[in-house]
Parts: sequence; C-alpha cells; structure tokens
Amino acid sequence: MSDSAKVAVSIDQSLLRKVDALVKARVFESGRQMIRTALEEKIRRTDRRRLARECAKLAPRFERALAE
Repeated sequence: MSDSAKVAVSIDQSLLRKVDALVKARVFESGRQMIRTALEEKIRRTDRRRLARECAKLAPRFERALAE
C-alpha cells in the first residue's frame, strides 16, 4: 500500500472481540489487515452486483450480438 490514509472508526465491542479472536487465531496478521481485507472484499462484491444488474438490463438480442 503505497498511498494509504489513517481513518478512525467506531465499532461495537462484540465486533471488536470477533476481530481480536481472528487475529489471535492467526487468521489475520492484525486487526488493520482484517478490516482492510473485509473492506476490499465488500467493495468487490458491490462492484460485481452492480455489473450484474447492468448486464441484466441489456436486451437479449443485443446481448447475443455482443457474444457473437
């Protein structure tokens, strides 16, 4: 990460305990890494859903023409 920014967020204690447990179990190196990974995955899923919705708007005949 060459260009990063520090951001402060508030989270529920129960969620923080779960993050800490994942770090303790060595699933993630740190809470920062876990949160960064979760944000990246959420953004990727959101982008894929948006693309799927846009593709669903295509007319079937137009879509077939694109495929050919």
